[in-house]
Amino acid sequence: MSAPHSTGLSGGDPGAPSPLPAEAGTCLLVHTPIDGAAVLASVSAADAGGNVLFLGSTRGLTDGVTTLSLDYEAHEPLALAMLEELRSAAMARFALCGCAIVHRLGRVAVGEASIAIAASAPHRREAFAAAEWLLERVKAEVPIWKCEEGGDGGRTWVHPGDMRAGVEGGG
Repeated sequence: MSAPHSTGLSGGDPGAPSPLPAEAGTCLLVHTPIDGAAVLASVSAADAGGNVLFLGSTRGLTDGVTTLSLDYEAHEPLALAMLEELRSAAMARFALCGCAIVHRLGRVAVGEASIAIAASAPHRREAFAAAEWLLERVKAEVPIWKCEEGGDGGRTWVHPGDMRAGVEGGG
């Protein structure tokens, strides 16, 4: 799949009603850089007063350990289905106008985004809460695995829900 792109749905006549459906947004797994502006635009709605975009990017240094890059792999059909379920649950739970989740697969260099979550709601509190809730669920539940490549050339796999809790010596 390619990165999401602007469909032009959020442009046009500023006085016209939003052409997006009530459940605007999507879920995608991509192998190319994520366009955060396009992800945010995909959830825009005329009745949304709060529009939130979260971009999770590769850190170069974590707890004194250098990271050169991350590699993501997934059970793609299952991961996409689970992302859709989470999106649907967030739409209902937080009364969202729109919601999108885009996760990158393959190699992600330091500074590049590996996940984008956008949420729009009538009020900002719900949009922020939905984005955070979705991120935590994706990290804990969706079968997407992350391999960290360290500065020493070592590679460590981190699995959903694992987050190195109780793991000795890496993976």
